Amino acid sequence: MQALERAYPNAGPQLKFGNPFQLLVAAILSAQTTDKRVNKVTVGLFAKYPAPRDLARAAPEELEEDIKSLGLFRSKSRNLVAAAGILVDRHGGEVPRSREELMALPGVGRKVANVVLSQAFGQDVIAVDTHVFRVTNRIGLVRAGTPEEAEEQLTAILPPGTRGRAHHLFIFHGRYCCLARSPRCGECPISGYCRYCDRHHGKN
Repeated sequence: MQALERAYPNAGPQLKFGNPFQLLVAAILSAQTTDKRVNKVTVGLFAKYPAPRDLARAAPEELEEDIKSLGLFRSKSRNLVAAAGILVDRHGGEVPRSREELMALPGVGRKVANVVLSQAFGQDVIAVDTHVFRVTNRIGLVRAGTPEEAEEQLTAILPPGTRGRAHHLFIFHGRYCCLARSPRCGECPISGYCRYCDRHHGKN
């Protein structure tokens, strides 16, 4: 982790948000879509729907027009309007702070819930997306068949207080070095610790 910290000192959230509600919306929109594209959409979206009550009143068809440049925009529109309604009806317009309540919202799985808990509320959890899952399995930090297994193993080995930071470091490493198809092992700052690199390049 220290080597990754040296390699990616500026690693951090790429989704732009100003409060927990905006992060929740952005995280739901980010499924199968780049953070960069989400950020282009949410600039106007947050101005149009600044609070859950505003979004809950929207027609899904109207919201589709606002986010149609993103993947899965129809299902995301339905989920966002429904989730906003639940926030208003059950949570007083506030984003809940428990994983169970977050995952009860349409469009929110465990990864999105953990992103909100970590980045909006500072809870010591790690969200496992495709980058985190690939990188930690490839390195050998975990031996996991599912994101849930990877999360459980990472939670057990990462020192308390470091899990949110680790999430961003693994994502940056996955985006810029440990690529899915052609990992840049020759440039890797942690090749000396990596099971994949040892197996394929005899670095260790």
